[in-house]
Amino acid sequence: MVNSSFFNPNSADTIKYPLITDKATRLLENNQYSFIVNPKSDKLAIKSAIEYLFDVKVIKVNTCHLPKKKKRVGKYLGWKSHYKKAIVILSEGDTINLFAEN
Repeated sequence: MVNSSFFNPNSADTIKYPLITDKATRLLENNQYSFIVNPKSDKLAIKSAIEYLFDVKVIKVNTCHLPKKKKRVGKYLGWKSHYKKAIVILSEGDTINLFAEN
């Protein structure tokens, strides 16, 4: 299922972690999953990494760079770091189990 010309096993750090927010859980109904990815990775690398890690068929990948934001804790002012978000659309019948059941 994975095209070996695009996937490099050494780039397994492409997908950092799944994004669990209100919007991301609403997108689960449409078979769309959100992930925080490496800012330097491209759509083909994200697609091949998702297909390799979760054994699913990816139809489309949408990405966006989110800017760093100001964050205040008491009197101290800091910055929340820059990151890249990927929304992955899977084919019908494929799912990813993000919530572990005991």
